[in-house]
This record gives sequence, C-alpha cells and structure tokens, in this order.
Amino acid sequence: MIEGDEELCIGCRACEIVCALSLFGESNPEKSAIRISTEPDSTVAITVCNQCGECERVCPEGAIYLEDDIIKINNRCTGCYICVESCPAGALFTHVDVLEPIKCTHCLRCVESCPVNALYVLTLER
Repeated sequence: MIEGDEELCIGCRACEIVCALSLFGESNPEKSAIRISTEPDSTVAITVCNQCGECERVCPEGAIYLEDDIIKINNRCTGCYICVESCPAGALFTHVDVLEPIKCTHCLRCVESCPVNALYVLTLER
C-alpha cells in the first residue's frame, strides 16, 4: 500500500502528473489516482487508496476485485459510483471523460517520482 508523509510533502503535485500520465497518457492531475491538497491551515493532505476493500464489498456489479493484494476494477463497471461514495479514504475519483472510478493501481510511479521521498510503500498484511 502506498503511504504518504504529509510533513515531508512539499505539494509539488509531481505524483499527480506522473499518475495521470501512467493511467491515461495525459498530464492532467484531475485524472490522477493520488491527490495532493492544501488544507486551510496550509498543511498538505495526501489522498491515495489504502486497499481496504470496502469498494469491493459494495460494488453491485462485481466489477471490483482483489488481485495480488491490489483492489482493481474491471470492465463490468457501469459507473454507478457507489464505491466512490462508500470509500472511507475518499480515494476513488471521477472524471467526466472516464466511466469507471479512477483508482490507484499500485504502479509505484508516484513513489518513484516524489522529489522529497514523501511517498513510500507500506507492506499490507491481510
């Protein structure tokens, strides 16, 4: 699972760009599966899927499944977004150009691209 150290994050959003490029071939942070935001008190918040599986449990189409410890979405997705509403981490995103929710695929490109090493991989035990 990808984790972030919000105290180290400088808010450059390089991870968002590299994620969108990886998923969609576009330099569009709105199509990223990781989101960096600045809170009103100027602290940085990192939002990325924690692979909890809640989306898999609520998907009425069975389009969300676990493979190699990563929650994935297949082509059975109808875009109902029940999973987005149910995500406790708020880490499933939508974009008008994309039917299925945008979700971290654990490609690790965001971790590799972070100039201050604010992103890292935490081993998840199920």
